[in-house]
Amino acid sequence: MTPHPSLGEFEQLVLLAVLRLREGAYGMAVRRELQVRARRDVAIGAVYATLDRMQAKGLVRSQERAGGATRESRPRRCFEVTASGRRALRHAHDTVARLTAGLESELGLS
Repeated sequence: MTPHPSLGEFEQLVLLAVLRLREGAYGMAVRRELQVRARRDVAIGAVYATLDRMQAKGLVRSQERAGGATRESRPRRCFEVTASGRRALRHAHDTVARLTAGLESELGLS
């Protein structure tokens, strides 16, 4: 069995937000996605620290892209999930699915 990087809960949430946002996955957009979908109020510094750590692990990559529609808009560092990041997410999802199988009634899911 190939070892997979272990993902913490927040890392999983950030990776999922980046996947959802596609080309628009820059730090503040990731933060807003976490606020709306995960109902988590997180500091922008925590988002960037997590993205930087995951980039060092090869789970995401980034590139500078043009900012908004105005000339004064600064370029944004946009992120995308790598193949390794997708594998790590799949592994985390599969692990939770195996652990929760048969516990639907105890978890109030049925």
